[in-house]
Amino acid sequence: MIATTQPLLEVEAVCKSFGAENVLNGISFQLGRGRILGLVGENGAGKSTLAQCIAGRHRIDSGAIRRNGRVYVVPQEFMLIPTLTATENIFLGMESTRAGFLLRRRMRDQAAALLRRLSCEIDVDTEVRQLGVAARQQIEIARALLHRSDILIMDEPTTVLNSTETAILFDIMRDFRNQGGSIIYISHKLDEVRAVCDEIAVLRDGHLVSITPAAAIDSAELARRMVGRPLTRLFPPLRPVDPAAPTVLAVEHLAAPPAVTDAGFELHAGEILGVAGLAGAGRTELAEAICALRPRAGGHLRIDGREHRFRTPAEAAAAGIVYLPEDRQNTAVLADFSLADNITMASLEKYCRHGLVRASAVRRTARAYIERFRIKCTSEMEVMRNLSGGNQQKAAIAKYLDRDPRVFIFDEPTRGVDVGARGEIYEFIHELAANGLGCLLISSDLEELIGNCRRILVMRNGVVAGTVSGPEISEENIMYLATGVKK
Repeated sequence: MIATTQPLLEVEAVCKSFGAENVLNGISFQLGRGRILGLVGENGAGKSTLAQCIAGRHRIDSGAIRRNGRVYVVPQEFMLIPTLTATENIFLGMESTRAGFLLRRRMRDQAAALLRRLSCEIDVDTEVRQLGVAARQQIEIARALLHRSDILIMDEPTTVLNSTETAILFDIMRDFRNQGGSIIYISHKLDEVRAVCDEIAVLRDGHLVSITPAAAIDSAELARRMVGRPLTRLFPPLRPVDPAAPTVLAVEHLAAPPAVTDAGFELHAGEILGVAGLAGAGRTELAEAICALRPRAGGHLRIDGREHRFRTPAEAAAAGIVYLPEDRQNTAVLADFSLADNITMASLEKYCRHGLVRASAVRRTARAYIERFRIKCTSEMEVMRNLSGGNQQKAAIAKYLDRDPRVFIFDEPTRGVDVGARGEIYEFIHELAANGLGCLLISSDLEELIGNCRRILVMRNGVVAGTVSGPEISEENIMYLATGVKK
């Protein structure tokens, strides 16, 4: 471990407000050289705001921030340009040139080498819009490695990475630390924070609650400090599924090449059916094919026994299938629109009369969902961008629920969501199932699937490799199917 008397970062009595809302209240700490500091707290606690202040992107109201090195932020929401290639995004603003000409081959080779360090084997000439969320995250991390900064701030970097990719990232983080760099690691995955960090700082409502050595605190105590109360149960009790419950969604031999080649399952009313699989197994692509976001080459799809072949997502929604995508920021919400507009935009026809939108009805509906889902906001007219990730996710769920669906597909529903909001979202999903909806829960978090589902499909290479249920549900059995390894 490299030590020095002068810290890389000093934060002294920092305060920051947005309008009348106090976001940071007198935050003080130091970050020494060669350290990894975990930063945890509920959504809205001030973690991302503090990160932006340290990076110099927000002007603080009072206090002081002294940086003794370069800072780079790996953002939670991607800052990539979809129409540029992986190479072009990695080198954006840091292009290699000679005599005014771009050294394209050199940049391609460097980009490929950086991504190989992350075990990411994508073609670096591929446009980012053609890549999945996990690959985009790895491109963001590759940019950080290229910057050669002294301080990295990593905001939820593992939310879309599988366990192997996460382990590789942690090795890179430790190597960066051992070379004298320091990291502020923001995450809601408390076990991961404890595994990779030297100390852990807890924020609650804009105040620094504690900084504790990671080895001296367990996840339960971290969660208690985050929310200010004991968290005795994260997952709601599993409800039995009525064996006589009707099948709300039946999928047979569905194909959407190359990602999905043969998928089939049945989803019953009142059931929360899990979908597991490694990155690239076809989980998200299966959901997109069901909802007509991806062209379907073959197979059958029935809702309540009736065959459907949707041409557009609107047709799927009209038939009763809604889909909460994994990439909230780019596909589920409009950040510059109000909360009320976001909640009602998918069902706007319900609020129109003679071609005009009834604004009072829109606001009334939004207020009802805000109360039901406990969305923290100043009013239903607050701009979506101002809300925390957890509250944006609640609003996105409300948006699709306002379509009165029969089937609700959740794709990574707690990505970037704190432990308190996660519990609330699980309660909402279980409430929907209790009211007779069929819920499909796609997740890379095996604990999330095991805690919420009595039956889990496992995908591998575009097919449903198998199903585990009841006492057979375990991480070991899921991974056997996901990898194709025999017991």
